[in-house]
Amino acid sequence: MDMNVLDWIAFVLVVIGSVNWGLVGLFKFNLVTTILGSIPILETIVYVLVGIAGLYLIYMIRK
Repeated sequence: MDMNVLDWIAFVLVVIGSVNWGLVGLFKFNLVTTILGSIPILETIVYVLVGIAGLYLIYMIRK
């Protein structure tokens, strides 16, 4: 499978999201909040982008 730039960005965002959820589940530690907690709008944007990236990867797999 040949991945373009959008595919790589989506992949990286999904990996960031999965690592964050793993940390939340195991240690109650939210990495995104720790890094961007002082800027709530950026935190929200990251979560939305991770969600969109996940949906995009589902689309890519089905394609």
